[in-house]
Amino acid sequence: ILYTSRADGTDPIKAWEMHNADLKHRCEHLNSLNLKTLIYKAGNGTDLRVGLIPDSRFLAGAETTLGTGVVYNPNIPSEEVFISPMKGEAEGIVYSSRPLAFRGVLIENFSIRFENGRAAEVHAEKNEEALRTIISMGDGSDMLGECALVPHNSPISNSGLMFYNTLFDENAACHLALGSGFTNCLDGYERYTLEECRAKGINDSIIHEDFMIGTPDLAITGIRRNGEQAEIFRSGNWAF
Repeated sequence: ILYTSRADGTDPIKAWEMHNADLKHRCEHLNSLNLKTLIYKAGNGTDLRVGLIPDSRFLAGAETTLGTGVVYNPNIPSEEVFISPMKGEAEGIVYSSRPLAFRGVLIENFSIRFENGRAAEVHAEKNEEALRTIISMGDGSDMLGECALVPHNSPISNSGLMFYNTLFDENAACHLALGSGFTNCLDGYERYTLEECRAKGINDSIIHEDFMIGTPDLAITGIRRNGEQAEIFRSGNWAF
């Protein structure tokens, strides 16, 4: 746990300062691209397109409290750079790369096919019914609320361990989340009501279930709003 949390060295604070600086650099670059779409492709069959909200932004690492301005890390460990996608804009199929622990069972080797933003078809080698339960838990539970980018070359992934705890395992691989999105992924979210955030495209749901999709060969391409392409991930890791 200390290794995966970057706390096993002689100066963990310095290690986190460097890590936060790297995550901030990733966010700044991605936000500068003004992306419209993320395209995921992998050898296991993953072929998925996800639309992004025009004034959304990628976030990661350290955050600052509103009003007091205190800098803190809300999640440790944390390897992800994440964004909330446009509600209703997901097309294609995605295959899991790690089991999903849900209500005491493991959903293993599963796939989700999205059509018009909704999970239209699901399959799992083990505990498929649990996966069907997730996407049937109310409005928005069958839609995406998060796209998170995590390099395959990261501490939890390199440990070779499955923690069977999403807050650890999500930091081992790129992941998506079914259910509620994050309002703070909207630029200037402090000015908006919850209803306005939903109107802009943030998914609303009673759940937020992360599932891992990152593989050693995962490629992610971004389509910018000017039509240009930008390579985001190559062979499971950052392409920039």
